[in-house]
Parts: sequence; C-alpha cells; structure tokens
Amino acid sequence: MKFTAAVTFTAGLVVEHALAAPAAHSTTLAQGAPSVWDGVFTQDQAKRGQDLYSRACAACHGQDLMGGEMAPGLADPQFRSNWDGVPVGELFERIRVSMPADSPGGMSRQQYADVLAFIFSRSEFPTGAAELSTRTEMLQLIMFKALKP
Repeated sequence: MKFTAAVTFTAGLVVEHALAAPAAHSTTLAQGAPSVWDGVFTQDQAKRGQDLYSRACAACHGQDLMGGEMAPGLADPQFRSNWDGVPVGELFERIRVSMPADSPGGMSRQQYADVLAFIFSRSEFPTGAAELSTRTEMLQLIMFKALKP
C-alpha cells in the first residue's frame, strides 16, 4: 500500500494527513490544470538541485536516482506510477517533512524545490522559464502526470 501526505490549508497553517491513496485529490483540480509536462522548473534550478541531491540524497536513493536497499527510486517507472495524478504539492511536502532521512526538514524550502526540480529533470520532464515554486499551495495546482498528455 502506498502512502503520502495530503495537505490542508487553514488560516495559513499546513496540516498533514496520511492517505492510503494519493490520487484521491486529483479530481479536485480542473482538467486543464498545469502538469509536470508544462515546464514548471528551470534548467538552472535543476542544476542547483543536482548538487544538493548528490550531497543529501544520493547515498540512499542512488546517484542515478534508481534507489537503493532502503530507499525507492526517484526517476523510474514505479516512482512515476506511484505519484501519477497527485498534485506536486503533496510530493513536495512528503520530501520536505521526511527527507533526508538523517535530518528530516533539514533543508530550506528553496533547496527542497531545487532537489524536486532535479528529480523532474531526471524523469525527463521539460524545463520552462520559471522556477518551481517553494510554496506548497502553488505546487498543489500542478499535477504530477506519469505520461505526457
């Protein structure tokens, strides 16, 4: 069973809830919502994220992002399948509150967004003109789609 964190916004506070089915929130976004296929990060941001990933993530998730003994892959078909139809904000929050394993929440929001941009670049999602936001509520408006529409 796969789990993720749903994020509820109440008076500016972020409250997390465990969910068994991450895709449950996908119906709340309009059909025309932007997706990871719409260039939601920049090449420069992904480059910054690559450096951070190498220092903070590669030991567990692998330099090639294909996972290790204790950590899942982050650029493989299983990763895409697990997050398909889920708002990017949920993925961002999952990473932000639980990674790196030895120091959860130990990076800035900008650093987490940069690492996520790197993960997206390695998943061959296209770059764009604007950086991936550091604000969860903005990332909730972007859908993770495993396949190009």
